[in-house]
Amino acid sequence: MNPANPTQWVEEYEAKLADLKKKSEDLQENFAASTATVTSKDGAVTVTVGPNGGLQNLVLGHRAVELGAPRLTALILETARHAQKQAATKVLEIFQPLGEGTEAYQMVADSIPADEEEVDETDAYEEVEEPAPVAPPVSRPAAAPQPPPVRGRPRANDDDDDDNQPW
Repeated sequence: MNPANPTQWVEEYEAKLADLKKKSEDLQENFAASTATVTSKDGAVTVTVGPNGGLQNLVLGHRAVELGAPRLTALILETARHAQKQAATKVLEIFQPLGEGTEAYQMVADSIPADEEEVDETDAYEEVEEPAPVAPPVSRPAAAPQPPPVRGRPRANDDDDDDNQPW
């Protein structure tokens, strides 16, 4: 950088700023798209999680009813953990351009859970192509309660009531 040429300094600063802005936009876009969908090998459970590990979708296959509650519960949790790890790994890949030595990168890397067992994960799960986002069901407000039907004779208009209420 030439201190005698302030225009060059400004141009370099603006170029670095534009590059940083582009990286930030790419990071936000890629982060939002970092979902993971995993299906158990037997097809009984399919889980989709978002970049933060939150459950976005759970689909139970036909075989799920045959498993019984305890085994199905365990399979759902196991599949969800695998999907969460996969999503966290995708997020970590997004942070790599910022530098592996950065605090942000280390924070994401530390959040990825270690495998409890050393198992070949490809045997138990299969990756699923990311489905198109599904709009949540639209809930309609409950209908306003209807007044009960009037039974008996209708009341006659009483003109005396109007004296106390001029409007």
